[in-house]
Amino acid sequence: MSSRTSAGGPRPVDPIDRAHLTGVSRPSPPIHRYAPSERLADLVDRHWIPVWSLPEPSTQSTLQHPVCLVVVSNTYARFYGVARGRSSVTLEGDGWAVGTMLSPAAGRLVLGRSVAEVTDTWIELRGLLPDPGLVDEVRAAMAADPHGPAAHLAAIGHVEGWLATHLPVDAPGLLVNRLVAWLGEHPEVTRVDELARAVGLSERSLQRLVEQRVGLSPKWLLQRRRLHGAVEALKAGAGTLAEVAADLGYADQAHFTHDFRTVTGMTPGEYLRDQPAPPSTNG
Repeated sequence: MSSRTSAGGPRPVDPIDRAHLTGVSRPSPPIHRYAPSERLADLVDRHWIPVWSLPEPSTQSTLQHPVCLVVVSNTYARFYGVARGRSSVTLEGDGWAVGTMLSPAAGRLVLGRSVAEVTDTWIELRGLLPDPGLVDEVRAAMAADPHGPAAHLAAIGHVEGWLATHLPVDAPGLLVNRLVAWLGEHPEVTRVDELARAVGLSERSLQRLVEQRVGLSPKWLLQRRRLHGAVEALKAGAGTLAEVAADLGYADQAHFTHDFRTVTGMTPGEYLRDQPAPPSTNG
């Protein structure tokens, strides 16, 4: 991880990419990633800025984290709810996007209502902004040098200035942040009742909290955590498919294959075969 680019401000990061379904046949454009400013740590997970120049269209697919997204590109500006399946976007020509991955708490605060209303869809960002000029400010910041860190930090600064107006995060928001973080740290957890006990809620209360803040169910949270673990393991070449399935808590490889294919459209074996060969260790 690089050092901070400004005191207390966003800094470059390179998190493990569990969500992006990349492969040899599905390469990714360059993506610059930045951590949020410290004051926004409860509202923002990270910012990402892809920049592309493509001779032909390229479709990028992801398994979205359990959070809403804010995206301002050179052609559109949107607020995205959580996609329960695979989400895809097609990139063409020359372009860029300034994306903000919110925290689980933040979607409801920014939207002003339950995020269940925007599951599997998006709305125009300008409709949520007190000053629609924010979109133009982000585009102006990126115009001179879309690859440049200075442009990135200026664009992120505009987005963070708006998001900061939604502080402080409320108690249920902080709770759902802890819940999702805890789940990511405990891959052995596979049942909703275990998740409820971990945060001291009844299953019914847990259901309401996750639906209001994520837009889906605790059961979906468990499956998405598993599939993110699968993508990470397959990218790393970590064991056989049967071993990956067992590590993720599946009863057998067939159940793992069914879940992975249902959501991604390909089997784990097909995805594994599309991964680049590991670098040679020979001198």
